Formats: sequence, C-alpha cells, structure tokens
Amino acid sequence: MLPADCVNLIEIRDLHFAYGKRKVLEGLELDIPRGKVVAILGTSGCGKSTLLQLIGGALRPARGSVKVCGEDVHALDQAGLYRLRRQIGMMFQKGGLFSDLSVYENVAFPIREHTRLPEDIVSDLVKLKLHAVGLRGAVGLHPTELSGGMARRVALARAIALDPDLLIYDEPFAGLDPITLNVICHLIRTLNDALGSTSVVVTYDVPEAVKLADYLYLMGEGRILGHGPTKEMLASDDPFVRQFLHAQPDGPVPFHFPATPIGEELELTPARYPPRSVRAL
Repeated sequence: MLPADCVNLIEIRDLHFAYGKRKVLEGLELDIPRGKVVAILGTSGCGKSTLLQLIGGALRPARGSVKVCGEDVHALDQAGLYRLRRQIGMMFQKGGLFSDLSVYENVAFPIREHTRLPEDIVSDLVKLKLHAVGLRGAVGLHPTELSGGMARRVALARAIALDPDLLIYDEPFAGLDPITLNVICHLIRTLNDALGSTSVVVTYDVPEAVKLADYLYLMGEGRILGHGPTKEMLASDDPFVRQFLHAQPDGPVPFHFPATPIGEELELTPARYPPRSVRAL
C-alpha cells in the first residue's frame, strides 16, 4: 500500500518529452491530490495519453520528474516499477481486453499475475468486481460477444481487481452512447469513493468531466494552461479556459496548424491568377 500520509499522490515537475523533433510536453507541472477525481482535459494530440505513459513508466522524459507518493517513477529499477504499478489500475482506450480470454479470465488476470491467492478466492474476487459494474452474469462471455459499453465495464472491473490506490482512465467516454456514458461516469465516481482511491480521468469530454471531477487541469501547448476546482474553472475569465470549457469556436486555440501563409505557398500573384472579367462572371 502507498503511504497514508501522502497528500499528493502524483507530483510532476518541469516535464519535457518529444517524439523525435516534435515536442509534446514542455515544462508541464501538476499535482494530483489523494482521494479526489481529477480530470485532465485537452484537445486531441495535446499529449494527454503520452502523459499517462510517463506516469506509468512506459516512457521516459527528456527532462523533469514524475513522482508517485514521493517515488521518482523513472529512477526505479524494474522490480520497483512493477511494485509501484501493482498499486495502479488502468482502464485503456476502448477497454483493451484480451480478445482470446473470457470476461472471467480478463478480470482474473491481474489477480493471478500479482498474487498467489487460491483459485476459490480469485473466483470470489472476480465475481465481486463484476457485480460492482453490473456484469456478474457475463462471466462466460468473450469480448467479441460484448457491446462497447459492456466491454468498457469489464475493463473497469479489471482495473479495480486489486483495489489500487490510483485509478487511471484514458478516454473512458469515447464512442459510448449517452446511457452507457452516464453509467461509466457514475461507476468511476462511486467506485473511487467506495475504494478510497484517487482517480485520474484523461478526456476531451467536457460535460462528463465537469459532472464527474473534483478538480480540472487543462492541457495545451505542452503545458498546463489552467487548473482549479471544477466550479472555479467554469466561472473562470481566462480566455483559454473559457474557450475550451464552453466550446467556443474563437479564442486562443487556433484552427490552423502552423504553416506559411497560403498566398506564399500557392504563389498567388496577379500575373499567375489574373482577375476574372465581369463578362466571365
């Protein structure tokens, strides 16, 4: 278990990361307080999923630190990293279930991987986790037999299989119908509170994030451009925060990816494109 006296479960300082020459994170800093549901919002491609991989140690930063309850993730050896990951439950985009395993086997997998519990106890734990997400009757099904919403709930049951201190959700609402979306949102909130966990929800779904989260972070330009308690963020006068949370088309977020002016690139000169005559019109 992670130390009980830890105020911030995650502390990130001056985080830099790039894919080749393309810079993704440039000096990003944030704190995730223990016991809260925190949403990290941002436009597609802003580095949200990359940030999650850095938190889990799957990627290494060019500079900066990622600490989970005081432990520098990227200073840990393999054994230390695996020990830390045991306290982290991850719900991947689109569920990430093992397609050749049944629902039961998918949820049992992390329990068997990280413990030596007898099979009768494993069975009880799997049924309890599936019951928590309303799918205890689906133990014998395979992922191909599940709807998108059911697969997402099985993924959630697998994420909470070991009662982790930290639960991470990567785009949990993408592609869901309104009813299923609300079910997943409700489950994330109630399971976080019931387990006493800390939840990090990475998403671009503003309405659900606002309804779900205690605290919001807004990512852009490789940094955190706004953060605060949800109610304060909704009332913010900051141009970027207001544009993103209220879906305004005009604001600091540009429509065009950086490029040379279109006139220069197409060589739009009068000699090349003479004015059309009135008769031609």
